[in-house]
Amino acid sequence: MIGFLIALISGALMSVQGVFNTQVTKASGIWAASAFVQFTALLVCLGAWFLTEKNSLMQVFQVQPKYMLLGGAIGAFITYTVIKSMELLGPAKAVMLIVIAQLIVAYIIELFGMFGAEKQPWEWRKALGMAIAIVGIVIFKKS
Repeated sequence: MIGFLIALISGALMSVQGVFNTQVTKASGIWAASAFVQFTALLVCLGAWFLTEKNSLMQVFQVQPKYMLLGGAIGAFITYTVIKSMELLGPAKAVMLIVIAQLIVAYIIELFGMFGAEKQPWEWRKALGMAIAIVGIVIFKKS
């Protein structure tokens, strides 16, 4: 149950953050806004690390394979694409498409056991659920 609640909070925070970041972009530009977002995230993460973990920051470099360290760079492009999609589509449409893309890519990662994820078998009900979600986006877009 706690995982479900945390996921709901994550989705809500991502939507609010996207709207905030889009407004900051109007005052500064997309890459300046993205840099500010990533910088403030760094400060919050360092503060949380200092208060809770106290282990060496250098331990992150022990991860294998090393390409897993690209998550932060990917995060910069996530910030950019969320801002642009919300600017061009509005928050509701952008978030719906973002969530569907996340769902499809996550399922593909699970199906093929990519990036160290545990491989999962194909399930028609999951594919049907994604298809229903896509139909929901089409219906939402037409209204």
